[in-house]
Amino acid sequence: MNRFTKTLAAVAVAAATSTSAVANVSDDKIKIGVLADMGGVYSDLCGPGCVTALEMAAEDFGGEVLGAPIEIVSADDQLKADVGSAIVRKWVEDEQVDAVGGLVSSAVTGAATKVLTDAKKIAMISTAASNAFTTASCSPYNVHWTYNVAALANGTVKPMVDSGKKKWFFITADYAFGHALESVATEVIENNGGEVVGVVRAPLATTDFSSYVLQAQASGADVVALANAGADTVNSLKAATEFGLTEMVDVAGLLVFTPAAQAMDPDTAAGMRLTTGFYWDYDDETRAWSNRFKERHGSIPAMGHAGAYSMAMHYFRAVEAAGTDDSDAVMAKMRELKPDDFFARNAYLRADGRMVHDMYYAEIKPADQRRDNDDILNVLSVIPGDQAFAPMLPECNFAD
Repeated sequence: MNRFTKTLAAVAVAAATSTSAVANVSDDKIKIGVLADMGGVYSDLCGPGCVTALEMAAEDFGGEVLGAPIEIVSADDQLKADVGSAIVRKWVEDEQVDAVGGLVSSAVTGAATKVLTDAKKIAMISTAASNAFTTASCSPYNVHWTYNVAALANGTVKPMVDSGKKKWFFITADYAFGHALESVATEVIENNGGEVVGVVRAPLATTDFSSYVLQAQASGADVVALANAGADTVNSLKAATEFGLTEMVDVAGLLVFTPAAQAMDPDTAAGMRLTTGFYWDYDDETRAWSNRFKERHGSIPAMGHAGAYSMAMHYFRAVEAAGTDDSDAVMAKMRELKPDDFFARNAYLRADGRMVHDMYYAEIKPADQRRDNDDILNVLSVIPGDQAFAPMLPECNFAD
């Protein structure tokens, strides 16, 4: 065989290999949908930032998997479960979407995951907080990556109860996420010798929290827990400050994302304890990725953004390792491969879809300790994943 013949043979083998690889990818592409609140109360927590994060992941992976191009599409769920489920149904039935990421509101995520499970497509949950997706509503196609209410409660509530803060009052977002966070936190409080002395529930996107704060003020609580997120956390803390509640009791933010922490008056929020799955300024690795994200998006990342990127990269690796985008094969590889990046520390994906990893116990810095507007938190301690997340339920063990 001469050199020319050898070259033709090599090209033929390469072409056949490439064709074979793409043949194992449905519709000759890897298509990921990003479903999130793109302009409402939770838009800063994921929204357009999660689109940026997944686009970065696709580019960093080389733009293709198994020779098939990666395509990212996105849609606004408007924080409505029916809107979100309709979008996902159209994606999987008409637009050949392989997996859906983002997934911020727990109510929307609950509706979307039902559609995805029926279609045998993967739900890549980066920002929804409810633990239902690996408990009561567990599915072999759910991947819950960044955090959940159990990790938040174990990280923030238990240390405060142990320190003597025994009486708690909740201002709770009145939908699935808030109810789940309140329920899990209540269990932690009561199991550690504390009690809940009162609860009020506020509709999502409430702007006037004065009546709720006045009820908290009259409760005799040691701690007022804000079981909400995003702008709701900011607005409820403002009201607590205006009525002098923050001078009377501790106010605990049970889910405080970076944008909310930045929006709070540091003179009011200083010292507030919280649990997070990621902090941009934790070490050189987190800073390197976060600076790249900020350059593109215009702001430092919240934990949902970092989680979305990390999960997408793990998904692409699993598709490559499986040699196909078939959801069952990919999920098996996602569980087999060990996540290990700037976000996922000491991590593994359990058979119920829960990604267990280190969490961080932190406090909001006072103004005089900040070097700039992005310098928000002091990380006080690392919480090992097995201590942060609740154990797996036997009925949610989807291992082969």
